[in-house]
Amino acid sequence: MGEDFAEEYPILIGQTGPLKGQRWVLDRPLLIGREATCDVVVPDRQVSRFHARLVPSPQGVILEDLGSKNGTHRNGTLIDRQVVLQDGDTLQIALAQQFVYVTSDATMPLPELDVRPGRLRLDLRGRVVWVGLRQIDPPLSALQFQVLRVLFEHQGQVVDRQRLIAEAWGDEEAAGVSDQALDALLRRLRDRIASVDPGHAYIVTVRGHGVRLDNPPQE
Repeated sequence: MGEDFAEEYPILIGQTGPLKGQRWVLDRPLLIGREATCDVVVPDRQVSRFHARLVPSPQGVILEDLGSKNGTHRNGTLIDRQVVLQDGDTLQIALAQQFVYVTSDATMPLPELDVRPGRLRLDLRGRVVWVGLRQIDPPLSALQFQVLRVLFEHQGQVVDRQRLIAEAWGDEEAAGVSDQALDALLRRLRDRIASVDPGHAYIVTVRGHGVRLDNPPQE
């Protein structure tokens, strides 16, 4: 198949995970799984031998989970039936590998998904938070997610309270945000994370200095 002809088809691009940067042309069905005979092999124990399948059709490319143990997500939502993909959709295979689906006419640059090592993980495109293998559901509010994003990007470091407010609320609104408002939001955020993993304090207040995200390694 020639290069020009291949570009007429949608493309699957590996984001975070062992297949980062690899590409597959969706000119035929693709089987995703841990088994060596799969078209897209994800070498991770969290991935089922035959995990998911992508099938081109007249309606578009269809994504289907094959009864996997740890699930398949599209844009942060666990799928339980066949779904037709849209340009820019994010696919998550367990917590092991993320992909982005782009059509042949996609021209916008693709941002990296910020999923760093640790038990708590963020999908910035889908605004989804996982703790271990569990997704926080219902999703965080937009402001809760913004505060967690700032702490996540500086995880292990103490973030000054004013800097946290400025980056999460934005410079224009930050002036009207009190310490009490930030404390209330942090309490709600701690409660949401604790609903999934009550055994660890992820958001730590360092008195007199600021706030730090303590993100332990994935077990």
